Amino acid sequence: MTTWTASFIAADDDTDRDSAPILRREFTLDDGHGAVTRATLDVSALGVIEAWLGAQRVSDHLLEPGWTSYEWRIRVASHDVLSHLGSTAPGDAAVLALVIGRGWAAGRLAWGGGGGWYTDERAGFAELRITFADGHQQVVGTDTDWQALSSAITADQLYDGQDIDARLRDGSFLQPGPVTLPSVDGHQGRTSAVHTVDIGERALVADTVPPVRPLAEITPVDVWTSPSGTTLVDFGVNLVGWLRVVASGPAGTVLTITHAEVLEHDELGTRPLRTAKATDRFTLSGGADTFEPRFTFHGFRYASVDGWPGTLDELRTALTAVQVGSDLTRTGTFESSHDLLNTFHDNVVRGMQGNFLSVPTDCPQRDERLGWTGDIAAFAPTASYLFDTRAFLGDWLRDLSLEQQHNHGIIPFVVPDVLKYSPAEDFGTPDATAIWSDAGVWVPWTLYQAYGDTAVLEEQLDSMVAHLRRIRDHLSPEGLWDTVFQFGDWLDPDAPPEDAAKAKADPGVVATACAYRSATLVAEAARLTGHPAEASEADELATGLQAAFRQHYVTDGRIRSDCTTVYALAIVFGILSEDDERRAGDRLAELAAASGYRISTGFAGTPFITDALTQTGHLDDAYQLLLQTECPSWLYPVTMGATTVWERWDSMLPDGTINPGEMTSFNHYALGAVADWMHRVVGGLAPLTPGYESVLIAPQPGGGLTWASTSLDSVHGRIAVRWELVDGELVVQTTVPDGVTAVVRLPGLDEQHLTGGSHEVRAPAAVPAG
Repeated sequence: MTTWTASFIAADDDTDRDSAPILRREFTLDDGHGAVTRATLDVSALGVIEAWLGAQRVSDHLLEPGWTSYEWRIRVASHDVLSHLGSTAPGDAAVLALVIGRGWAAGRLAWGGGGGWYTDERAGFAELRITFADGHQQVVGTDTDWQALSSAITADQLYDGQDIDARLRDGSFLQPGPVTLPSVDGHQGRTSAVHTVDIGERALVADTVPPVRPLAEITPVDVWTSPSGTTLVDFGVNLVGWLRVVASGPAGTVLTITHAEVLEHDELGTRPLRTAKATDRFTLSGGADTFEPRFTFHGFRYASVDGWPGTLDELRTALTAVQVGSDLTRTGTFESSHDLLNTFHDNVVRGMQGNFLSVPTDCPQRDERLGWTGDIAAFAPTASYLFDTRAFLGDWLRDLSLEQQHNHGIIPFVVPDVLKYSPAEDFGTPDATAIWSDAGVWVPWTLYQAYGDTAVLEEQLDSMVAHLRRIRDHLSPEGLWDTVFQFGDWLDPDAPPEDAAKAKADPGVVATACAYRSATLVAEAARLTGHPAEASEADELATGLQAAFRQHYVTDGRIRSDCTTVYALAIVFGILSEDDERRAGDRLAELAAASGYRISTGFAGTPFITDALTQTGHLDDAYQLLLQTECPSWLYPVTMGATTVWERWDSMLPDGTINPGEMTSFNHYALGAVADWMHRVVGGLAPLTPGYESVLIAPQPGGGLTWASTSLDSVHGRIAVRWELVDGELVVQTTVPDGVTAVVRLPGLDEQHLTGGSHEVRAPAAVPAG
């Protein structure tokens, strides 16, 4: 375990609090110990930090140290910087510099307009450890010997954007020797001393999560002038990041770039941003300038550009969109014979990449971008198939536990929980709530299922049990979880635009079913980790919840509120008797057909409805739901040109206008949770044991698809399935890694067991529904 001796430091002169400070230290390499053999730089911030050593950026990492529950822990990122010392010889001088942005700690967060919830001044931290040939170690750490300088970054906020004045740039701060900062329009660059910042009892922890990095660079597909005379740029896909701009023009010229996800009436559709300005401003120096605003990020496909001094053709070549996100390893794939379905799956992937940025956020564009627990509770199985999420979600769960421990056992709506500083009045007095708080159980269970490691269950078990106890203490006298605020089936497509919680599903039915699921999972987790008392406690709660649900909510197979979500949850969670489950499945299929196979579920029901139909023998109905293209449906946004998954089924209406609700986003991953069913049922690859040590290969063709394929780079190796309908046969090709057993279940054939290698299995093909 690393012990750091450096301090957090901040500039004494905060006259211009909008300007991002530079913290600088010139030092001389110790002499007489031979060559430098190793150099490691550890950095952190209350804010976000960019480190420079030897006139080079230390790495391509972005927005370090990321967002944690800063009240209790702050990550420290480590970098190998031996090459950055370059030709610097013992006895020579070098410069270590830190640029500090507001980020999450010092910037505004949530839609209430407030900010600086974690600190009232941005501060930087660095510790450079240099090892020489004879073993001598030199340490250069942040302390009061450092110097603070003003920078060319004159404003930065994650929501609002970044201002850069190229006239204020001066590279001398990266070189040994005196620094002379430029003076522009009466603005004189400033230097000051620094002071240490007390971080209290906050723990510094080694950063173990994948860093935020550039993921792709995208050039414009079109540049044009809108009917209002605005210059607009289209990058072809909805992405998260910023624009790099190369420009030349008269000194003092200001380029103003505003970002948005969609167009409305041929103009930039900024209303969904709410109070987020999403605007960068770049002031030209009079020479050749390159701007890249790395202390903000935007969710956008389109941008407007004001003040461009050249032609539209020159603008097209001057702009590059830099897509950023946490650099997770891709593990899962899916393709099929259905083009729209393939595009939808691509949209799920792109939406996840944009929203897995330091924390699993709800959306990347408006004045929110928070770690909503309900969204990841729904999406975690899909996420953990598509990408390796072990470190990313495992670390986020540590913050979930900390927030819960400091809030009477309540798992909050968002993690990190900034809403405790800026409460949302619409949600009443926050308490444990179904799906959202259930993330504390469902996410660690998903990680165990995906990777087969019980360590996450052991680490999170106290949190999981505490959540159950919070539920138990808030049950009604009838044993139902219907006594506190619930989001219920949030964003039911039949809810009015202005009231996302006004769903068809009774919130008590939804909550009690979810509580039952959580209790059964905690019981199993406790058994797996050797905690029999907690397992017994969870079993007892599950038994009571099941009995109360059946008694008060179920009558002859009909469930209170008689809508698709309540049947989907009850079937998949196993809370019904065998007879009632059969009747519930039939009723669910009836309701799906009555809707014209347009989706009728919100955040609660959507991840489970296709499984519920499949489980009860209604596979064709599941396919008809999946492949529907009329609004509302999964594929309707694809027909409207979507390149990510929308927050609402109708975030954009068929006439091209934005949903009139105050809240809508064109990049939310939650409704993409059906991709998990696509991988398991359409593609045909599912785990039989946690971590895919044994797998089920059982594709279930339907919907007129003639082939599909899916693959997973599991902890045991690559597993792949491809099926095709050929001349009345279902031909299944599989790749199974050594040490993994695959059980193949196909219609008309006895079950087969396959081991490592490539295999082909043929079965009589049923005629797929079209």
